Amino acid sequence: MKKTILLGVIAMTVLACNKTNPLLDQPNTPYGVPAFDQVKNEHYLPAFEAAIVENKAEIDAIVNNADEPTFENTIVALDRTGQLLDRVSGVFFNVLEADGNDEMNEIAETVSPMLSELSDGIILNDALFQRVKFVYDQREQLGLNPEQMRLLTETYKHFADNGANLPEDKKERLKEINQELGLLSLKFGNNVVAETNACQRFVTDESELKGLPESAKIAAAEEANAAGHPGEWLFTPKRTSFTPVLQYCENRELRKQLLMDYTTRGNHDNDNDNKAVIIREMELRIERAKLFGYDNPADYILADCMAKNHQTVDAFLQSVWAPSLKAAKREAAALQELLEQDYPGEKLQPWDWWYYAEKLRKAKYALDEEEIKPYFELDNVRKGAFGVATKLYGLQFEPLKNMPVYNKEVEVFQVKDADGSLIGILYTDYFPRAGKRPGAWMNNILPQYIDAEGVDHRPVIINVGNFNKPTAGNPSLLSMDDVETLFHEFGHALHGLLSKAHYKSLSGTNTPRDFVELPSQFMENYAYEPEVLKTYAFHYQTGEVIPDELIAKINAAGKFNQGFVTTELLSASILDMDFHELTTAEGLDVNEFEKESLQKMGMIDEIIVRYRPTFYNHIFTTGYEAGYYSYTWAAVLDADAFAAFKETGNLFEPETAKRFRHLLEQGGTRDAQELYLEFRGKEADPKNLLRRKGFIE
Repeated sequence: MKKTILLGVIAMTVLACNKTNPLLDQPNTPYGVPAFDQVKNEHYLPAFEAAIVENKAEIDAIVNNADEPTFENTIVALDRTGQLLDRVSGVFFNVLEADGNDEMNEIAETVSPMLSELSDGIILNDALFQRVKFVYDQREQLGLNPEQMRLLTETYKHFADNGANLPEDKKERLKEINQELGLLSLKFGNNVVAETNACQRFVTDESELKGLPESAKIAAAEEANAAGHPGEWLFTPKRTSFTPVLQYCENRELRKQLLMDYTTRGNHDNDNDNKAVIIREMELRIERAKLFGYDNPADYILADCMAKNHQTVDAFLQSVWAPSLKAAKREAAALQELLEQDYPGEKLQPWDWWYYAEKLRKAKYALDEEEIKPYFELDNVRKGAFGVATKLYGLQFEPLKNMPVYNKEVEVFQVKDADGSLIGILYTDYFPRAGKRPGAWMNNILPQYIDAEGVDHRPVIINVGNFNKPTAGNPSLLSMDDVETLFHEFGHALHGLLSKAHYKSLSGTNTPRDFVELPSQFMENYAYEPEVLKTYAFHYQTGEVIPDELIAKINAAGKFNQGFVTTELLSASILDMDFHELTTAEGLDVNEFEKESLQKMGMIDEIIVRYRPTFYNHIFTTGYEAGYYSYTWAAVLDADAFAAFKETGNLFEPETAKRFRHLLEQGGTRDAQELYLEFRGKEADPKNLLRRKGFIE
C-alpha cells in the first residue's frame, strides 16, 4: 500500500510540473478532441513520462488491492487503466505517421523502449497475472454475460500469449527482444520514408513525357518548381507521382527508372538500407516464438487469429493463387502481343504492364481512366462514401470548422445517428507530404468505451491517405484505385465509429487481423455500383453526373486485369508467410530469399511482388507480420457479405443492413466466426470472390 501511495504522489508531482502541457489535461475543445493546435514537440516526452508514471500507479493499485481478486476489481480495473497514455499516444503516433519530422523520430526512438518496458512490466508482473488467473480459473461460476466472459478470456490470453507463464529468465529475455524489435520497427519505417523523400528524378525535356496526361505534367511541374527546379518536371517513388507515368508515358526507359526507384527502396547498401534490419527482426521474432514453444513466428502469431496456424493460411493462399496465376498468364500473353507492335522481339517487363494494360483496356472496353478521373473529385467521392453510410445505417456527417488540427489540410466531421445522437468524430487527411509515411490507413485518436458511471465515450477516428493534391488548375482528382482506397479506409472508420463495446480493449477494430479487413473491403463493393456512382460522380467542371455509358464501361471492365491485381497481392502474402515460417535466420540473405520464394510460388517475371521486403512496412513496421493474407481472407468474407445484399435485390436492404451494422457494433466483444455466422446464417462461400474477379463463371 505504501508503494501505491508513493507512486500516486510521483504521478501527481509529474502532472503538476507539466500543468501547461496540453497533452496532460482534459482538453477544453469541442467533443474533447485533442488540442492539436497547442501541442509542440517539446510536450511529447514529458507527457509520455507523466502518463507512464500514472499507468504504473494504476497497475500497482490493482496488484496491492487487499480484497480477493474479482472480475470488477481486477479485469475491469485493468481495462480502464492507461487513459492518459491512450490520449498521449493517440496524438503522438498519429502525428508521427501523418506529419512527422526528424525531431519526432528522435522522440519516438526514446519513447519506444519506454513503452515496451511499461508493456512488459505489466504483462510480466507475476502478482498481477496471478490475480487475473485467479478470476479466470473461476470463470464458469461468475455468472458473466458474453461480453464480460470475452473480456476475461481475452485478458488472460493476452497475458499468457505474451509471456506471463514463462520462467523468470525467459521473461527477462522477452523484455530485451520486445524493446529491440520496437526500435527496429521504427528504424525500418524511417528508412522507407527517407528513401522515398531522397529519390527525386527530374525531367528537363517535355518530349520525354509524351503520352502523360496534362494533369500529371502540371503536378510534376509544380513539384519541380517547389524543389527549386522551375521549368522541369519532378517524379518521386510516391504512388501519386509515378503511377501516371507507368500507365500513360510512352518513354519506356522513364517507366523503368521510376518503377525501379519505387521497388528498390531500402535496398541500396546505404544508411537507409533495410536488409540488416529485416535479418535482425527475423532473428528476434524466431527467438521469441521459440520462447513460447512454437517452431516459427507464423504459428505463434496466428494462434489467436481465425486461421489458427500457418498450414491453414498456406492452403488458403494456394487455393486462390492457382486461378489468379492462370489468369495473370493469360493477361501477360495479351499484353505481350501489344508490346510486339512497338518493340518487335522484346519481352514484356514489369514496367510495361501498366502501360499496355491501359492500352488494352481502352481497346477492349473503350475505357480511358483519364476520361473518368474528372468525375472523381475528392470531396465528391468522400460525400459518396458518406452517403452509403447514410443509406445503410442512417448516419449523418456534418463538417466542423475551426477545429484543432495538426495540419491545415486536415478536415473534421461530426457523425450523428439517425436519431441525432453522437456517433463520433472523424478526421480526414488525404494529401502526401514529406513527413507522411506512404499508403493509407485508419487509426483511433481516442477509443470508444463505457466508463464506470455508464457514460459512453464516443470515438475519435482518423482516415489518412496519399491522394493527388489539387493543382493550380484542378481540384484533387482520384484514380479508380484511389476511389476504392477512400471507400476502404472509410469502412475501417465505420467499424471504429459504430462501436458499442463496454470495454476499450474490445471496442472498434480490436478484432483478429484476418477479420478486421472485412468492414473495409465490404465498403469497396459500393464504390462503382451504378446507383452509388450517380450520387457522387459529377464532372468537376460541368457538374454533369457520370453518364450511363461510362458507368457501363466501368462495370464491363470490372474483371479486367484481375489476374495481375490478385497475383501481385497474393505474392506479397506468400512472401510474408515464407519469412515467418522460418525456423532460423542463420545465413539469411534477404534478396536471395525473396528470389527463392518467388521461384517456389511460380511467380511470372512480368509482375513484381506488390511489396518487396525492404519497403514492406506492413510486416516489418505496422504489425501485419504473418498477416498480409488477411486482405484475401477477408475478401472471401466481404464478397459473401455483399452477396447477401445482392440476393435481396436491394443494395441497402434495411434488415440486412441492420444485421451488418450489428456486426460492426460488436467490435471484438464476440468470436469473429460467430459474428459472421450470425450475420449471414452460413459459412462464407469462396466462390463469390472468384466470381467477382472473373476467375469462374
